[in-house]
This record gives sequence, structure tokens and C-alpha cells, in this order.
Amino acid sequence: MPSLPRRLRTTWRGLLDRTRPVHPETRQALAERWAALPEHVRTPAQALGRHAVGCEGTHGVFPKCNLTCTPCYHSADANKVRVDGGHTVAEVTRQMAYLRERRGPYAHAQLIGGEVSLLSPDDHAAALQAMRDAGRSPMSMTHGDFDPEYLRALVTGPGGALRFDRVSFAAHVDSLMRGRRGAVRPRTEAELNPFRERFVQMFRDLRAETGLRYYLAHNMTVTPANLGQVAETVRAVVGMGYSMMSFQPAAHVGDERRWKESYTAVDADAVWAELERGLGQRVAHEGVEFGDPRCNRVAFGFLLDGRWHAFVDPDAPAETAARDAFFAHYGGIAFSGTPPLLLVAKVLRAARRHPGDVRIAVRWARSLLRRTGGPGAVVRGARAGRLGLMTFEVHSFMDAEHVAPAWDLMQRGIEADDPRLRATQERLAACTYSMAHPETGQLVPACAQHSVLDPAENVELRRLLPLTVV
Repeated sequence: MPSLPRRLRTTWRGLLDRTRPVHPETRQALAERWAALPEHVRTPAQALGRHAVGCEGTHGVFPKCNLTCTPCYHSADANKVRVDGGHTVAEVTRQMAYLRERRGPYAHAQLIGGEVSLLSPDDHAAALQAMRDAGRSPMSMTHGDFDPEYLRALVTGPGGALRFDRVSFAAHVDSLMRGRRGAVRPRTEAELNPFRERFVQMFRDLRAETGLRYYLAHNMTVTPANLGQVAETVRAVVGMGYSMMSFQPAAHVGDERRWKESYTAVDADAVWAELERGLGQRVAHEGVEFGDPRCNRVAFGFLLDGRWHAFVDPDAPAETAARDAFFAHYGGIAFSGTPPLLLVAKVLRAARRHPGDVRIAVRWARSLLRRTGGPGAVVRGARAGRLGLMTFEVHSFMDAEHVAPAWDLMQRGIEADDPRLRATQERLAACTYSMAHPETGQLVPACAQHSVLDPAENVELRRLLPLTVV
């Protein structure tokens, strides 16, 4: 048996390793991501490559969906593949292992395909656990049209104990979707508000019973058909209990049979203007960037008494200085998914190397509190349940007709001469959302996955997982 001093030294070294602010593999992955970014996105506000390696998603795991949408980003063959839990768990495990190898021990990842609730609760749980085992913080992507019994079976084991201490779901709900129970062909976004509320209530009820913690996002595709309803939807949804509202201006990707409109009239500016109209205020997004602004516009902040406040006001020098110090000294620390005491230890170790950061943090807090009405207003709002995180995002996919040739040129190491294709290449190089292809050694941007790889992948899945097993 090792001596007491040796055991103490081993314990101390283990503690130092666990409380190290940023894992060396994370630091390396961040540096590689930053180096690969196009020059125009390497701004002081850029989080990609400085704080996050980017989001991740699964592919080819369960392409089938039981709703129909106009548009739909899945290829025409997606619904001709059966949902197979064994295949899903095996593929998720394989893809997550490769992401762990390439991008370090922590990242946010989406369990996405067709409709995740078509998996059995046990298979769904196994896939989430495989993602967690690879150091990923998983989010299940769904249309939300499932029952409380499904959610209960997913998060609890045979004895009723929670399988997970926390789950994340993104519910995609909009009037472009067909087949939702109780709203088969909705004519307006307002008709869907009871379904949006019902989704949140399932989680509230389960939390009251079991203590389950959760994070919920609301997704919405925007076309000319529903652009004018975005403001009304924002006003309705913002107080329901979601922590994110994400909007995706439609692109010509996937099943061409479901392209009912020209989508060029709807861009990030148009959607953002409707978002601000719905809130009745400016939503400042310039303080923090995430990838190429032509693809992503993100505003991180919180709601207090119904009014939204950014964590970083781009016009407040004290707040942009705090952002710069954060990226420089704390970038790479996993603030979500890390146990609270361990997170405090990591932050304190980083702060010890940069004692001047305390003064910067105090100036940031003063500036923020002045905007929110002071400490008293924040405390009163928190006690009354009127304080909560809220992120707004617009994520713009690109048309397949531009992505396919741009991606082909990138694979051959050729910079496009055509300005439109060159812009597409820049956006692909700065993509925040990657999918793993361990068989080719590639991390593929989501637009390339949907535009180029999905059609052939789903044809092969039809052979591997036919709807009728013979």
C-alpha cells in the first residue's frame, strides 16, 4: 500500500488537474479553430476559437420524421428510413468519440436527425448518455409533439430515479409544419401558442415532482408566409419559460417538393427587425459574435420584469473591456455542465493569475446594474420569478445551389473566383455547427452536410434500414 505522503501527493495532483481552468486539449482545439477562421471574423467580439469550439450535431442516426414542413432540410429519402435504436446509439457513440478526439473534452452537441421522440425512451436516453460519456452537453431536437409519459420514461429509470440531473430540449414549432396533433394545418402562429405552453409545462410538472433541471429552446423557421407574425410570436413566447428563441430564415435546401416560396426576401435583418418590434426595444447583438455574422446573429442576455438586457452592451466601454478580459483569461472554461464548486475553483485559479480582472469585473457589474435599475431591481425580480436567462438567435442556412460548388472547390483546395461562391466558402470556413465523419477524417459544416452529403447518405440508409424488414 502506498505511504500516506504518497497518497496525499497523488490526491493533490488529481485535485490540481481537475481544477485546471482549461484542459490542454481544449486549449489546443480552440487555437486550431481560431487559426482556421477567415480573417474578417477574427474580431474582438468573436467567441468561436476563443471561448467555444462551436456546436456539434449528429447525422444519419434517425432521419425519419412524422410531421411534414415547408420547407424541410431533409432529403426526399429521409422518411424512407426506419428508426432503429441500435443503429442510432452505435452511430452517436462513433461520431461523439471522433468529436472528442478532434475537439477536446467538452462541447455542446445536438441529438438531431428527423424527430428524436420517434426513438424509444430507452434508446433516446442511451444516445444522450453516449454523448455525455464523450464529454458533450447534449440537446435533443424535437417538434415537441409527444406526451408527458414519454418524457418521464426518458428521464427516469425503472425504479423511478432520474437518469440525468439535467436535460436540454429544443422545440421547433411554427405554422409551416403539418401533422401536429390538434393543429394539423395551422393557419397562424398564434394557434400554436397553447402547444408551445404545453411543451414547457411538461418539464415544469416533472421538475416539481422529481427535481429535474432543464434548459428549453424554441426554434422557428421563417419564410415570407410567417415573417409578419414573428413579432407577435415573440411577445407570446418570451414569457413562457424558454431560455432561447432561435429563428431560421428558410433556405433552398433538402426536399425540393416542399419549397413553396422564394425565400430571398427573408434575411437576418428582416427577422431581427421583427424580433425588436415584438420586444419593443433594441436587441444589441454586436457585443458577442459567434462565427460569421452572415450566418449567425446571437444576443446573450436576460429578461428582468419583461425587459431584455444584454450581458455585453457594445456601446459600454466597461462591458466590452470585461468581454475582452473574459475571452483572454477565461476562454475555454466550461461554464455549463461543470459542477458549481468545481467551476468556482477553476475561475479562482484563473483569476489568481490576473488579479486586475476583479476591478474589470466590478466595472462591468456597475455598468450592467445601471442599465437594469440597480441591485434592488434585480433582487426583487429574482424573488418574484421575473428574472431569467434569454438568448436570441438568427441562424441563416445557405442555398444548396451555392453550397455544393463552393464545398467541392474547398475539398480541392481552390478559392472560388465567383464572389458569391467565395462568400459561401468564407461562411463554411467559419461555420459554428459541425458534424463528424470519422470514416473520412472530416468535420463537415452543417450546410455542406444538408446540401451535399445527406442525399447520398439517406439513399444508403434506405438499404441499411428499410421500412419493411424482409
